[in-house]
Amino acid sequence: MPKFNYSAIESSSGKEKKGSIDSVSSEQASADLKAMGLIPTALAADGATPRQGLPTKKKSDVSSSLGTAAPLHAKKKSKGMTFGKVINTAGLTVFTRQLATLVNAGLPIMRSLETLGRQEKNPAFKEIIESLVESIRSGGNFSDGLLQHPKVFDRLYVNMVKAGEAGGVLGTVLERLARFMEKAEKIKGKVKSAMMYPVIILCVAVAIVSALMVFVIPKFQEIFTGMLKGQSLPLLTQAVLNVSNFIKNHIVITIGIGTVLYFAFKVYHKTRQGTRVVDWLFLHAPALGPLFLKASISRFTRTLGTLLSSGVPILQALLITRDTSGNVHVADALNIVHDRVKEGDNVARPLDSTNVFPTMVTSMIEVGEETGALPEMLNRVADTYDEEVDNSVAALTSIIEPIMIVFMAVVVGTIVIALFLPIIRIIQSLS
Repeated sequence: MPKFNYSAIESSSGKEKKGSIDSVSSEQASADLKAMGLIPTALAADGATPRQGLPTKKKSDVSSSLGTAAPLHAKKKSKGMTFGKVINTAGLTVFTRQLATLVNAGLPIMRSLETLGRQEKNPAFKEIIESLVESIRSGGNFSDGLLQHPKVFDRLYVNMVKAGEAGGVLGTVLERLARFMEKAEKIKGKVKSAMMYPVIILCVAVAIVSALMVFVIPKFQEIFTGMLKGQSLPLLTQAVLNVSNFIKNHIVITIGIGTVLYFAFKVYHKTRQGTRVVDWLFLHAPALGPLFLKASISRFTRTLGTLLSSGVPILQALLITRDTSGNVHVADALNIVHDRVKEGDNVARPLDSTNVFPTMVTSMIEVGEETGALPEMLNRVADTYDEEVDNSVAALTSIIEPIMIVFMAVVVGTIVIALFLPIIRIIQSLS
């Protein structure tokens, strides 16, 4: 029987231990070491160079991690610098869907990851998949490997995988997670599309007005100066000319003011007070407020329903839902619900007392709790509000279109009228 040399940490004391063990394979050797209360950090066949899991942690670090019984995993050196996100949501959804298909087909999780790693074109994400394979080969669970990459796999992802592993239904949970991510991305895309039209129209309006102010209005100013010979201009015309002169003569200052205002808003939004103010405006803004509220309700109910149906405990599911809500006021409401549920209350009553969610939502959740079908009811509420978001986007688009056209007409029309008032006076003086 082959002999494997190992380095490991004792789970009881946190001390490092080295030795050898007889086993049929490295995977079995890792499993045997875990059964002996050891967390393997390096493992290799006798005579080979030991393959490291993670660089050995300090004893204090290891002792603090033993409470979660998370083994140490592989973390390879980066092959190059990575800017921004390693992989976008769409790519992660495809990966999750493919992994679920392979696991449901009967392939072990490590072999499934190896298969996906070989076909992955993104080098940064390929490296992460390889580290997940190395983590499992070293004796860890799939969820333990995911914990090493919090920027790619959030708490929702990790805890659902952990629940799937505990219940022996990893493939089902991965498929459910992929479906959740697809629907969440779909809702996010619809909200973005509702915002895109007014933003584009506003940018076009700013470009047109800027061109008029910089290139067209100064030509008219020369005509007025020559023809009116010192006569006073109408108040509206003078105001437009003053704005034009300021923009033309101080174009760098104008761009700087706009840039400063933009970044000042970004910085303010990152503060605690700024986040609360902006999130409140998102929920209560005319026309847009109901759309954001419906999207938040859909996200909350689908996240909580997916977690509960995957076997995550209710208190842990509420905390994860709170942290992924995307709105501080919704998070505050879920924090209240969590504390009340911890004291023995149900979900519906404290949720209704927050005055954030409509009565229909809390009533359906209450029915789900009474019938013992809370996850199914939460997913049904999410489906209902997905349709509501669809209808709101369509209605909002039909309303915004004429509003933005009228807005552009008013802005351009005001400039045209301001330029025509002196022309009328010149024509009258000539006649």
